[in-house]
Amino acid sequence: MRLHFSRSVIVIIVIVVVFAVAISVAVLKLLEKVEPFVEPQAKCTVTTPQGELELDVEQAQISATIAAVAARRKLPERAVIIAYATGIQESKLYNLDYGDRDSLGVFQQRPSQGWGTPKQIMDPVYSTNKFFAALVKVKNYRKLPIADAAQAVQRSAGGYAYADHEENARILAAAFTGRVPKAVHCTYPPGASPSPTSTAYEADRARRDLTKALGGTATAGVKRGWLIATWSVAHAQKYGLRKVGFDGVTWSPESETWTSDSRAGRDEVALS
Repeated sequence: MRLHFSRSVIVIIVIVVVFAVAISVAVLKLLEKVEPFVEPQAKCTVTTPQGELELDVEQAQISATIAAVAARRKLPERAVIIAYATGIQESKLYNLDYGDRDSLGVFQQRPSQGWGTPKQIMDPVYSTNKFFAALVKVKNYRKLPIADAAQAVQRSAGGYAYADHEENARILAAAFTGRVPKAVHCTYPPGASPSPTSTAYEADRARRDLTKALGGTATAGVKRGWLIATWSVAHAQKYGLRKVGFDGVTWSPESETWTSDSRAGRDEVALS
């Protein structure tokens, strides 16, 4: 059976098809111009004269912890650089609960090799202390190339790879040791931070945890003050902190930069 269409029906069909194509093209072009919706994520930016890095919150917290432990042990910045280069290579500065064979944690330390129990190694303060305890036993570690010093501690099959991270390690060390002020800024979008029932309680809890790594919360100088301020900013989401003030400036999770604040002194880092 053959179907026959009149000229008018054919014209209508053509018009409908043309309109459908035109609408489809217009919709596609509109979609190309519209930015896809991406839920804002918490992140931290590290900015120093040597360069800029972007970290997620856990990486920033690990970085701050390493610097605090080094300060407690009165180690030089070079030790911190070595630790960062190692941590970046081994775990990308994450506290991993897995690894090669029984390797765990930031530095991928192995319980079977005497680094501690799995629970101990998964504590970044403990694992960082163990790393530094081994590092200071390396003869002339301060003068060795960064990769050689790291390899002397880790005894990795690919020890040469630590050298690839030296530049980023130097940026992190300058920021998290407090040598470069206002170098770390974290942004926590609305809803990303907990809402503590007692801000004073949460600030006190933050100070207690900082003491575990640093040995105390007294500023005792501008550099140490900035180390504490930086640690606090990196951990602000965990404790629901809304402001960190020190040395004439204040951080808040909504601001894009540290802002001037005449109430923020050098005697202590103010948390709220």
